[in-house]
Amino acid sequence: MTSKATVQSDPAPILACTISRDVQRFDLLIDDMEQELGEAWGDLNFEDALVFLKQPDSTGMQFVAIAVDSEDESELSKMNDVIKAAKAKKIKVLLIANQVSPSVLHQMLKLGADDFVPYPLPEGALHDAIERLRKPAPVMPEGYDPETGAFNPVFKPKGDRNGVILPVHGMAGGVGATTFAANLAWELALTPDTDGMRVCVIDLDLQFGSIATYLDLPRKEAVLEILTDTASIDADSLIKSMLTFNDKLHVFTAPADMLPLEMVSPEDVGRILDTAQANFDFVIVDMPSTVVAWTEAVLTRAHVYFALLELDLRSAQNILRFVRALKAEALPHDKVRYVLNRAPKFTDLSAKARVKRMAESLDIDIEVQLPDGGEQVTQANDHGLPIAESAGKNPLRKELQKLAKSLYEINKSAESAKA
Repeated sequence: MTSKATVQSDPAPILACTISRDVQRFDLLIDDMEQELGEAWGDLNFEDALVFLKQPDSTGMQFVAIAVDSEDESELSKMNDVIKAAKAKKIKVLLIANQVSPSVLHQMLKLGADDFVPYPLPEGALHDAIERLRKPAPVMPEGYDPETGAFNPVFKPKGDRNGVILPVHGMAGGVGATTFAANLAWELALTPDTDGMRVCVIDLDLQFGSIATYLDLPRKEAVLEILTDTASIDADSLIKSMLTFNDKLHVFTAPADMLPLEMVSPEDVGRILDTAQANFDFVIVDMPSTVVAWTEAVLTRAHVYFALLELDLRSAQNILRFVRALKAEALPHDKVRYVLNRAPKFTDLSAKARVKRMAESLDIDIEVQLPDGGEQVTQANDHGLPIAESAGKNPLRKELQKLAKSLYEINKSAESAKA
């Protein structure tokens, strides 16, 4: 009697898994999964999926297909837990959604779902989605931040700079201080023959800061971490909390949520500015219009403190209060450089005379007068672009160019003298 050993083949490895409350409600999905994967797929409900994804057997799966309909919206937390568990194992997540509200779908995609296909499945839709999931992730350029979709600075901070600190303070609401700060920073970054020069802008208006809006940049959670723990700040952490605009301008945005201005102390602000000064050639600081406890910390470190005003009574009254407060506290009010925004045209002689009388009555020098850039400036801000990028011949842009060049020459002269 002879015997012949039976050869048993190993079962095919599971490459994918559908996860749903009841897969029978998605019969078209069953057919398409069998067509794409044969027997190399399985099916689980949400509770079992959470257990399975924590086991070693789930390692190596290509993707999970989470099938949901409108009745599953009450179980959103379970679905979110499954997505997080899959992403923790680096397993791709495909959503199959049937009449799910946009808000729920958005939240699931935000948590890390890689692709979405509506149900009933269009012809070939599952096949195309699986092909997209199987493609290797593109290699992102150095400095790319997947959290925000923007680029972080990529230079290695060495603390080898002694930057010029230039705060910008609006003497009244709506005088254009943030527009001035964002565009002056960009003009400094664009100054010819400045290869290797680093410029950053720091938005310290913790409640209504809009530098990020004017440069179309997202706001990072890392900003809040820096503000709440400046004791552990170093050059690397500050640089990583910044974003870059067009690979030239480094931006420390205002936090995403409104914060109390007194949340940071003078020491906190001092640490941020000192770290920025050691790693950048120019540090533009967009200040809140309110004078706070840490305004002194900025003023004492400033090389020039720009005060933006308009030709109106409220600006005049606020400047009077501002100067009086600085003198009362024996602060360096001589650092303040007054900038008149939306200045009258040279042909408007009566307005020119008003400017002169205003300066004389306040006992100040209005050293910089910026023309009204008109509608082009508003459009540039709304589109998140510097004026130079959207309206290069705008008269306001030309004056900002001149100012940036003069500041660069001052910095260059100071560096030469120091050498």
